[in-house]
Amino acid sequence: MDRGSIMNETGTLRHRLQGMREEAAVTQARAERTGDPEERGRLERKARKLEFDCEQESMMAAGDIYPPE
Repeated sequence: MDRGSIMNETGTLRHRLQGMREEAAVTQARAERTGDPEERGRLERKARKLEFDCEQESMMAAGDIYPPE
């Protein structure tokens, strides 16, 4: 793999992670605005999962952890 490919993959990953973080923040904000407790819980769980998935992907990309088998 040449340096250009690596840089492109890094940029793509960075862009994907940023998108996941933004989606988690928007979802959390929606949860805070809703008056329905069930919907709030669902949105909060979704936001936490997005944050967790983002963190896992980031750590795997950095080589800090290995993907589950």
